Amino acid sequence: MNKTNIDIQSLLREHIRSMTPYSSARDEFEDVSTENIFLDANENPFGTATGEPYNRYPDPYQRAVKAKLSPIKNIPTDHIFLGNGSDEPIDLLFRAFVEPQKENVIILPPTYGMYKVSADLNNVEVREVALTAELDLDVEGILSKVDEHTKIIFVCSPNNPTGGAVSSDKIEQLLTSFDGLVIVDEAYIDFSSQPSFISKLSSYNNLIVLQTFSKAWGMAGLRLGMMFASPEIIKVFNTIKPPYNINQLTQEKALEALDNVDKVEEMVRKLLAERTRLEEELDKMPFVKNRYPSDANFILIQVEAADKMYNELVEKGIVIRNRSKVLLCDQGLRISIGTEEENNKFLAEFSQLG
Repeated sequence: MNKTNIDIQSLLREHIRSMTPYSSARDEFEDVSTENIFLDANENPFGTATGEPYNRYPDPYQRAVKAKLSPIKNIPTDHIFLGNGSDEPIDLLFRAFVEPQKENVIILPPTYGMYKVSADLNNVEVREVALTAELDLDVEGILSKVDEHTKIIFVCSPNNPTGGAVSSDKIEQLLTSFDGLVIVDEAYIDFSSQPSFISKLSSYNNLIVLQTFSKAWGMAGLRLGMMFASPEIIKVFNTIKPPYNINQLTQEKALEALDNVDKVEEMVRKLLAERTRLEEELDKMPFVKNRYPSDANFILIQVEAADKMYNELVEKGIVIRNRSKVLLCDQGLRISIGTEEENNKFLAEFSQLG
């Protein structure tokens, strides 16, 4: 296996290299024993308006959560960063590594929309290289767009909105050929037969893997994202992140979730069974012109009149996602996998639209 050893410090924006992080009260005194009297953080000593114990600031580095997550992901805690959703580490990538109005990133449409939104917010040039007709990486095309100012390539696998995983070999080609950072966004990896790229972190120090608690873990409402990278990159993120970016309630619920891995696996099994059932039923419908292979918790299909079908489903109280204007997704509808009852209702109504 080829390995990379990129000089991460040289990739950082110059002012970030010497930046001093904010020092919070819990940075300066970590012992949170209840025997201590805390008069250091300007907290309310009388409790919380709701009566719950949230008057104290949370652990700024989420040590307990990382300690439980580490054996599950088989990665040391110093390789883990937790964000307010995956969107926070995506934004921090731009803040740490990409100089506005000077440097650029590459995205591979159709793909997750927040990469471009974060780039636009940070005033960074975005270069686009479409996936191939087979919805895989065009490695030659990607590398042809790289210049001395290219800092990041974003790869979403399994991909949103198409649902399929891209070739692992082609991701590794990028890692060995590109002198910047390769971000592999694995929000849907729990529904895929492909292994996670977390296992490749020891081989490529320019690799960053994103995952989330929003999908398989069922915690979208709590906003907790995971980033896995080299300790050097994690240290940078801990320097520039907001001091208490993950609230106490989310940390508590994450700890509960991490004690219930069996339940997560059971939910994934049910979801995959329902995905297979929906695929089989959709394949029987003559007006479904194409069904894209899925490694995710959704299915993308191509129909004859996506706008019309989408609107008719909404009128019946069924909301899917209209992706018909997205590159390579012409007349595409994206259907999230629901419960058996929800899927039955969708299939009954959808079959009548044709």
